[in-house]
Amino acid sequence: MHAGYVIRIRTIRLLRGFLVLFACFWLLTGCQNHDNEAIKVGVLHSLTGSMAISELPVVDATLLAIEEINASGGLLGRKLVPVVADGKSDPATFASEAERLINDEKVAVIFGCWTSASRKMVLPVAEQHKSLLFYPIQYEGMEMSPYIIYTGAVPNQQIFPAISWAKAHLGKRLYLIGSDYIFPRTANWLIRKQAAMLDMQIIGETYQPLGSTDFSAAVADIARLKPDAVINTINGDSNISFYKAMYESGLRAETTPVISFSIGENELTNMPLEQLLGHYAAWSYFQSIDSGENRTFIKAFKARFGQQRVLSDPMEAAYFGMKLWAQAVSTAQSIETSDVKSTLKSQSFAAPEGIISIALNSQHTWKRMRIGKVTTSGQFEVVWTSPGILRPDPFPLKILRENSKEIITGTHQEWGKQWSAPADEVPEP
Repeated sequence: MHAGYVIRIRTIRLLRGFLVLFACFWLLTGCQNHDNEAIKVGVLHSLTGSMAISELPVVDATLLAIEEINASGGLLGRKLVPVVADGKSDPATFASEAERLINDEKVAVIFGCWTSASRKMVLPVAEQHKSLLFYPIQYEGMEMSPYIIYTGAVPNQQIFPAISWAKAHLGKRLYLIGSDYIFPRTANWLIRKQAAMLDMQIIGETYQPLGSTDFSAAVADIARLKPDAVINTINGDSNISFYKAMYESGLRAETTPVISFSIGENELTNMPLEQLLGHYAAWSYFQSIDSGENRTFIKAFKARFGQQRVLSDPMEAAYFGMKLWAQAVSTAQSIETSDVKSTLKSQSFAAPEGIISIALNSQHTWKRMRIGKVTTSGQFEVVWTSPGILRPDPFPLKILRENSKEIITGTHQEWGKQWSAPADEVPEP
């Protein structure tokens, strides 16, 4: 055999062997590294500004869920890595940070937002990029996005039962007070419709911008009109100023009870207890719920973040939202949005508040509703629980989706195509 031919054969064999070894090395290292690459998860809340009082604890609950998932082996053999971003209590910042998380950080999903103003700004970003947002806060409804999973309550699961309960236990004359953005405006629009159906009276209504600290005029109006109950949709640290003004004016829960839709256990720890005693809140979850799942949740959270810490409804909704997403990923064996969405519809979870699941047609959550009363323990005593799990109805009272624009687009245009009133506009009661 010709020597040159033999050399060529040997060279080809050596090259072939090298290619095989390279392929094996790539399979064992390159692919494996890709498969084991961490899954980034966006956590987008206000770490600063007027909403930080409410949103910082939600971040902690989200991180607890991530840590528990990682401790049990992660997802698809990969660890979850949270990428925490600060919305700065500013809707425009929420939108830009959502864009950054999706485009630059390449997160698989975002968990976040509190105010509806921030959610409304993130919604088009999520839809444009076909990226999922898990939203953990009760809100006004009138919305269904294919790229938002709503783990908080809608009005028929929180507001409407609370108003009916108020009529039966407190009286028919209501005063409405809220922060001046899309949730309180829409919620009170719905309350007026419900009140007319129940033969109740709305005797006063006032709004103040997010972050407001002067409630003297509003509280004077409440004292003058003497409502049977005050319905409170104020958000963030403005509640500190509102309850202080109520207390200093001599208004007490025995004569002027307040039912709040955005005050939870964390807000209680930031206010003098005597100012809140006897007042009410309406949520799906309270820390005082006595169940095995809730005791486990409380124990794990306190062990991680401190025995002095408390838990609230938005924290619980953020926690089970992360666990629900993880279940869907495990079922789908994929983090792709379309795959996760398809499997979420078949998921349920034994959450601290009870069994929850996602409604097939709306991506909202089936939930119970509870009313709690502030006691000397610094917690809420549950005084009423819905008889069963409530189906979410984002468009209640037979309001058609197109007709909901009556309030949504009206206020949006009034505020210069923003989702909250300008901070310098403080309306008189």
